Amino acid sequence: MRPMPAINASNTGLSGVNHPSSAIPARIPHIASLDLMRGLVIVLMALDHVRWYFLDADFSPTDLSRTDSALFLTRWATHLCAPTFVFLAGTSAFLSAAHSTDRHQLAARLFTRGLWLVILELTIVRLAWFFNLDYSQMDLQVIWALGWSMVVLAGLVYMPLWSIAVLGIGMIAAHNLLDGIRLEDFEMADGSLGWQGWLLSVLHIPRFPVGYPLIPWIGVMAAGYAFGPLMLTTSKTRKQLALAAGAALIAAFVILRAYNAYGDPSSWSTRETALFTLFSFLNTTKYPPSLLFLLMTLGAMFILLSVFERRHGLVEDFFITFGRVPLFFYVLHLYVIHGLVIVFGYAIRGDIDSFMTIPVFFPPWWGFSLPVVYLIWVAVTASLYPVCRWFAAIKSRHRGRWWTYYV
Repeated sequence: MRPMPAINASNTGLSGVNHPSSAIPARIPHIASLDLMRGLVIVLMALDHVRWYFLDADFSPTDLSRTDSALFLTRWATHLCAPTFVFLAGTSAFLSAAHSTDRHQLAARLFTRGLWLVILELTIVRLAWFFNLDYSQMDLQVIWALGWSMVVLAGLVYMPLWSIAVLGIGMIAAHNLLDGIRLEDFEMADGSLGWQGWLLSVLHIPRFPVGYPLIPWIGVMAAGYAFGPLMLTTSKTRKQLALAAGAALIAAFVILRAYNAYGDPSSWSTRETALFTLFSFLNTTKYPPSLLFLLMTLGAMFILLSVFERRHGLVEDFFITFGRVPLFFYVLHLYVIHGLVIVFGYAIRGDIDSFMTIPVFFPPWWGFSLPVVYLIWVAVTASLYPVCRWFAAIKSRHRGRWWTYYV
């Protein structure tokens, strides 16, 4: 990849320019480290979903009173996925507007793509999770959050880039100030929520069917968009900037977490062993993602991006393939995993009906050990590689508007 000329703050848009076209060189090469990072997290996401569908444990892997080291670390490693995916979606939105001088065109593309993702969550993705059409069962997750965050970003692109950065970082840093608000405060006399309560559940407090409240995720995507100009520097500069950003975020996480004062609704505590005390320290809140959760995961993402700014071999190319078609892989792997559950359930007990829903409703006899879960994950990932490579080749030959919806 040919290095890009370095750019300074005056032409990145951080000094007040509104649109990324003012910040770009004439030609933007493909940035393989972004695809590699996306590919890694989408494969890790598959591990988390295989674990959820196939593991025999009936408790949360982060429940320190019941979990073990392998199970906790398996779940903890997958925390990297959603923050990275949302942040890099913002960065990709900036880079996708590279040669356009029309902010209205960029806003329209983000708006329609965001609505497409919301519709996808409500239809094809929901069917993959549940394998039924009973819409009383619903779980609005990461694709939902991505979609609405893009819709909001469509309005934000009219602002100066520095103000988008301030807004995004501010939402990430300050949203835990809302932790003292309770949904019970907005209940009606009949026990139902008033409109203020429902709005709060959509924006900050998870409640069926919203699993991913929007405020912090909108902030993550906005911050990712504002990070876009820094990806237009040379590979060496990108590596240095990503490493510095990652180190700063990890340091901020350690300091804030050590004080147990702000940034996460759950405090850490001393446990029976040093290892489980460390687990308690790392066990931050994902729903919604707390400030400390985002400092921890985005810090790790930046450090990995720094590492990925180097020559790539066969292993890296394997993940890059998935990173070029993340939405395609996401939808496909859900159907494959859930389909395998049906096959296993029928083979073991002749039971199909019990698995036409999400794992929380599966029968108590179902499940396998963690090593078996890892074997299934490897098999699923390997089986999808040829299909994703085929689709990535098709996508690279088609640059029309429809193909841009495959984020």
